[in-house]
Amino acid sequence: MAVPDCLERARLLVEPALEAAVNRMCADLRLPARYHFGWDEQNGSSTGVGMGKGLRPTLALLSAEAVGAPAEVGVPGAVAVELVHNFSLVHDDIIDGDTERRHRATVWSAFGVDDAVITGDALHTLAFQVLLDDPTPERVVATTRLVNATAVMIAGQAADMAFDDRLNVDLAACLAMESAKTGALLGYAASVGAVLAGADTDQVNALEAFGQEVGLAFQAVDDVLGIWGDPTVTGKAAGNDLRERKKSLPVALVLDVDDAAADELRAVYTGDGDLSDADVARAAALIEEAGGRDRTVVEARQHLDAALDSLEGVDLAETVIAELVGLACFVTDRDF
Repeated sequence: MAVPDCLERARLLVEPALEAAVNRMCADLRLPARYHFGWDEQNGSSTGVGMGKGLRPTLALLSAEAVGAPAEVGVPGAVAVELVHNFSLVHDDIIDGDTERRHRATVWSAFGVDDAVITGDALHTLAFQVLLDDPTPERVVATTRLVNATAVMIAGQAADMAFDDRLNVDLAACLAMESAKTGALLGYAASVGAVLAGADTDQVNALEAFGQEVGLAFQAVDDVLGIWGDPTVTGKAAGNDLRERKKSLPVALVLDVDDAAADELRAVYTGDGDLSDADVARAAALIEEAGGRDRTVVEARQHLDAALDSLEGVDLAETVIAELVGLACFVTDRDF
């Protein structure tokens, strides 16, 4: 599937504002932050990885356009949500012990844990500063919503970490965790442009529901790639989620059924430290044979359908709905 044009349009609008915001940071934190976003310190140009997949800022701009406002109205929200998302990535890499992201060293492995922690903290704070630079009523509402979405996201991360000590994680628990960890911020991204435009409640709620469901579809695909993805494409080691004993959706789908496959997978997952290469291969084969991979793909499709249904019967610009649909389908079919 071709990359949607809206991703590049959003990058051209948002990345300069994002870089300007990051450049406000103190010199000691600006370097690791700029490194994380992939900006070349020598010539000031972007390497192109700074926006990552660009989903969140693109949703923010499209949500403004969906309610009849210019895309530019959504830029502060796009910058803020991208800052929060990247604060979480910097910290997640520390928690997971990941040494590589986007085919290069993570911040903590390049600069040390201490610098990475404080850089993530600074990105988090900067997000709210960006929104409140001009504290209009719409921006204050957008800020309050971002506080709430971030709190839910952090709770989701805490649940994910708590799963490390459990072998009985079922489908319902996994979906609740992923809804919080990924869905909350994507729901915010998909509605913040409309909030900044002063849209009505029905429009904002529909766009938020769309983003939350896209978030679950997106995460389901991420979970498949975390086990079976091509490291030359994903930028992460093959089977990384299994190596770290993560209870991702394919794993939870197998553990949710009381059978021999679940028992064998629990046996592989029992213990401390990272799994060996042999155990990673064994776990991946078990999950695939038990249907965990195929059922995760089905789960992604179901959330994609729910996302598209949320836009039905709502007063939104038809051309923008088509772009939102195309974007949702693209991230659900991706291999990166």
